[in-house]
Formats: sequence, structure tokens, C-alpha cells
Amino acid sequence: MSEKLKVGILGGTGMVGQRFISLLENHPWFEVTTIAASERSAGKTYEEAVGGRWKMASPMPEAVKGLVVMNVNEVEKVASRVDFVFSAVDMSKEEIKKIEEAYAKTETPVVSNNSAHRWTPDVPMMVPEINPEHMKVIEYQKKRLGTSRGFVAVKPNCSIQSYAPVLTAWKEFEPYEVVATTYQAISGAGKTFKDWPEMVENVIPYIGGEEEKSEKEPLRIWGEVKDGVIVPAKTPVITCQCIRVPVLDGHTAAVFVKFRKQPTKEQLIEKLVSYKGLPQELELPSAPKQFIQYLEEDNRPQVKLDVNFENGMGISVGRIRQDSVYDWKFVGLSHNTVRGAAGGAVLCAELLKAEGYITKRA
Repeated sequence: MSEKLKVGILGGTGMVGQRFISLLENHPWFEVTTIAASERSAGKTYEEAVGGRWKMASPMPEAVKGLVVMNVNEVEKVASRVDFVFSAVDMSKEEIKKIEEAYAKTETPVVSNNSAHRWTPDVPMMVPEINPEHMKVIEYQKKRLGTSRGFVAVKPNCSIQSYAPVLTAWKEFEPYEVVATTYQAISGAGKTFKDWPEMVENVIPYIGGEEEKSEKEPLRIWGEVKDGVIVPAKTPVITCQCIRVPVLDGHTAAVFVKFRKQPTKEQLIEKLVSYKGLPQELELPSAPKQFIQYLEEDNRPQVKLDVNFENGMGISVGRIRQDSVYDWKFVGLSHNTVRGAAGGAVLCAELLKAEGYITKRA
């Protein structure tokens, strides 16, 4: 019998679900044994359910092709077969909250890619390199849910990954005001150019709900655990514009920062390249060895050259320079469906396993 933890993917037929499945192929700790989706996919093999909608560059893993898709709403039945689940369900926020808590109440840990629980006060929203201490709220959440091993943990929005880690690395210089414009790939909307031909040679200056997430979520990540809940930080204040651009994968951010303590360019670069977190110390399977790289060339980072740095789990930064209105500015790049979505959630699950929150079901 495999020593790997048995994993279920909720919403496994969609684009993020597919990314989970491709990332977990041959994972040393986790094995996808169960896939659940909507009623219309239930009862079909995974290969039949997805049909021609497989959107990953790598082929569908052989191990999942013959798995019979289960109905995601049959919570007890799905939960009984797995040690924990990843959630990538496509439902309304209220429905997602309800179903993720229902799984948690079956004593099944839920690691979610969805935004529904990002502001639930006792649910940790983690970038594992930045705020692993937020795991502490899980014990309070379990008391609320009445569980002994079931809980919900989430990862933050994909758009903040290209600048929140950078600002974290610069924390000692006390950034207090930030302007960020993100140029976001179409896969962030679950699309390819085949699905969304009107995005070819086009820019859309609006992504619903994205600007608010981009301004507020970093503050929750930088917050502290107090009395069993996460209290968001008050600074830096962030204002953001989010623009959809004709790129398949990779969110780029152009960012301007004011600091209370004035760093040199050399100090800023040194803090980035030396920044490490708990995933690097623990050598977790999906953790990038180098979390943030700095590129000296004027024309970097570029999506085509840099989006897959550290298998899509690293952040690329370039063009750090002084600004005439703000103190410093830079350009950041992150892979939105790897670090920003499924890969970030897999890393969260690895950390939760390493810290004893996710275990084999007795």
C-alpha cells in the first residue's frame, strides 16, 4: 500500500483542477486517487469528462484517465476515500463556502484555490514563504467547526504574487505607500486563446473584483494572529489597477514604492536574492530553491523568458530604479496558474503536512 497521502481534487475538470492534476503527477508525498466535479461529469471517466478541454501543455497523466469522476456534492462519499482535498470548484462564493466547510466537517482538510474563504477570520491565507505562522489559527477554526482534523486553508489571489513577496523582502525599510499596475494573463480567467479569440491583440482594462483583492489581500498576509483570528496589517497602503493582456501565462506588475527608511539599490537587490522562508528551510518538494531572482538586463523580466523560473514557483524581478515621485520602482513577474494558483496551493499542503496538520486518515 502506498505511503503517499490520498488526494481528492474538487472541481477537477476545470483549468485549475487540470493544473493540480498535472502538478501532482509523480508527486513524492501526494497521489490523486479521487476526482469530483459537477453532476454532469459524474459517472464518466476523467478522460471522457474532460474530452477535448484538456488545457495543459503536458499530456493528461495516464494515472487519472480511467478514474471515474464523482459528484462533488456527495460530500461524505468523496471524503471517505481521501486524506485531504484540493478545492478548485466553480460555484458562487456562498456555495463554495458551504461545500468547503462541509468537507472540513467530515474531518477532511481542504486546501482551496478559491477566494470564498480568504476573509474568514480563522482561515489562514498563506504564501508559505511569507506567513507560515498563520497556520496557528487552524486550531481555533477546528473549535468553531467542531472538528479534530478537518479545516480549510486557502492561498491568496494570483495577481499579488509578483509584488507582495518583494515588499515582504523589503519590510525592514518600511514601505508605506505602493502603486501597482498588474498586466494579467488570460489563463487567470480559465481561458486559452482558442476559448477567447477576442483577446488576441487586445487589452481589457478591467478584471472584476481584482483591484480590491490586489489592494487588500497583501495586508491580510502581513497581518498577525490575535485571539484566534487574523488581524490585517494597516500598512503599506496599496492602490492598484488590473489589466487583462494577450498573454497565456504570467502576471506582470509595474510597482512604485515609498519607504520610511531609505535603502540603496544594492540593499534592495541583496534582500530579494537572499530572501528565504520555511519552505526553503524544510526543502519541501515544490519549494523553489531560489524564491526571488533579480535580473540586471533592462528588458527583463519577460514572460517568454522568465515565467517558468523555478518550474513556475519562483518570482522574477527587474528594473529596480529610483523614481522622481516615489522612492523606488520595479517590475515583477510570477506564473499565475503555478505559483499563483495550483502550485501555491500544493506548496501550502506540503507545509501543512510537514507541520502535522495534514495526516493520513486513521
